[in-house]
Amino acid sequence: MEKKFVVITGATSGIGRALVECFANYNVVYAGYRNPDYERDLKKISNNVRPFFIDMESDSIIDGAAIYIKREVEKIDLLINVAGCVAAGAMENMPTDKLRKQFNVNTFSHLRFTQKLLDKLAGGRVINISSMSSFGVFPFVAPYCASKRALDILFNSLEIETNHRIKVISVKPGVIATPLWEKSICANQDSIKNDTAYNKEMLYLVNNAKSNGINGLPVEKVVSLIEKIAFCSCPKASYTVGFDAKIAGIISKLPQDIINWLVELGLKQKGLR
Repeated sequence: MEKKFVVITGATSGIGRALVECFANYNVVYAGYRNPDYERDLKKISNNVRPFFIDMESDSIIDGAAIYIKREVEKIDLLINVAGCVAAGAMENMPTDKLRKQFNVNTFSHLRFTQKLLDKLAGGRVINISSMSSFGVFPFVAPYCASKRALDILFNSLEIETNHRIKVISVKPGVIATPLWEKSICANQDSIKNDTAYNKEMLYLVNNAKSNGINGLPVEKVVSLIEKIAFCSCPKASYTVGFDAKIAGIISKLPQDIINWLVELGLKQKGLR
């Protein structure tokens, strides 16, 4: 079997790390890391793994990572954009700088990285790890929802505008047990401590994140799907992973007033209204 060239961001933990382990069995994988402590760990996975440094908050570092990869390969068969973060809190108190960071990491960085690699991606595929949150309204994590929706819209347009020079696939997982949940608690201490009018809601978010990190679907569910669709002949533009993601997709097709009513009902059932 001829080895393909795969590029994966957010490769040090969770879905990204599992994808590196999966694709490195038969392919050359360029695995993106931000923390240098993980470089040696990534190399231990396989001789097929080529770690590279990338910081999704820095345009110059993103550009440098793209230059490095383009010097290494003649063609990129698959780019998987995994890296991401979660900005949580009440919108009435949400600092615009926090919103900018959310979109920079989850949306703009992936678009920039893909743009820089586009000539090597011709005929290849881009798989974005989106989220069921992209389907609609999830109170107190609205920035995350919006960033994932924007990711889907911008990349869908990219495929059409380039006359399908690349195939873009959005994978929308539901609740998956990854370190992202615990990281989100640490990253949103400002909202947890300062959104005092929403103490109940913030406490619920923290407890829910802890539960999701333990009780969510295993990462392998996402990896198994991506392994199947990565090089199949006719992949769809969008896939969901998990029953909760499928339900979110169905609800998203309802009129907005009904969606809002269902969200409010959910808040009441959780004792948050």
